[in-house]
Amino acid sequence: MTVNMKALKNVLSKNGEEIEKSVEGTGYLAKTVMGVGTFLLDNEGDLDLLSSKQKVTYERFLVPLLELRTGSRRK
Repeated sequence: MTVNMKALKNVLSKNGEEIEKSVEGTGYLAKTVMGVGTFLLDNEGDLDLLSSKQKVTYERFLVPLLELRTGSRRK
């Protein structure tokens, strides 16, 4: 799986409100999701560098938002 860096940057910079809505009631913080996204941006989207908890955060919150931006679905 590769990270669409342009879409990720867009989600983080322009869609803080969507991130807030996605974490609402889950016990996660929006800043945690944004932190994982920023970490990926800083590390050229290398998912192998994420801890297991960061991968869960990425897959649970960022992947759906990225799919909305790119119109793609994971298989």
